[in-house]
Amino acid sequence: MNESRHPPSDIRDTQRQVAANAESIKQSAQQVEKSADATHRSADLTTLLAADRTVLAAERTYAAWVRTGLAALASGVGARTLLQGLLPGWLIATAATLLALFSAFCFIAAVWRELKPGAPPPPPHLRRLPTSLLVIVNGLLVIVALAALAGMWLGAWPGRSG
Repeated sequence: MNESRHPPSDIRDTQRQVAANAESIKQSAQQVEKSADATHRSADLTTLLAADRTVLAAERTYAAWVRTGLAALASGVGARTLLQGLLPGWLIATAATLLALFSAFCFIAAVWRELKPGAPPPPPHLRRLPTSLLVIVNGLLVIVALAALAGMWLGAWPGRSG
């Protein structure tokens, strides 16, 4: 009868082990939950930073198109003076025209690439350049390129009378 009031020692040991294991599992679950939360925050930050990198890459691409267009425009205008006496006038006019037209294409492509980047990235922290600013600035650059082209054609060409 005495045994029914007090469980045998091996049962008490088993109870203690089960209680210890339950506490260990509880602590382990808490650690897993904390780790999962940290991983989730890290993934969110990685996604946000990737979105910011996408914006910055798009701006670098835009700047490269504009830089290429400006270089082509300067080359077209400079070709007229630098090649005078070295090449026939018609060849200089053709090269300058192609460079000026290419510069206009670059200015248009810069805006097109900025406005049509492909698949939408996640929302970034950074603000994108305003579309109206891009269109206005590059529209003015296209006008400058076409004005330079008109000036090259309407001005006196080397080897051409007039």
